[in-house]
Amino acid sequence: MKAWVDKDGCISCGLCPSICPDVFRMGDDDKAEAYVDPVPPEAEDSAKEAADSCPVSVIHIE
Repeated sequence: MKAWVDKDGCISCGLCPSICPDVFRMGDDDKAEAYVDPVPPEAEDSAKEAADSCPVSVIHIE
């Protein structure tokens, strides 16, 4: 499973790293980023939850 963030639409709310810190963090540009590839199996559910919870729907899980 792979996760990525469309940084152009990210509003820097910080929700994704609070839900799934094993996959997401706030980058130097204060935008969210997925910093692991692939998503660890034990973090798949929380990564999906972060994507579903994103208020601007810029997190993609494949």
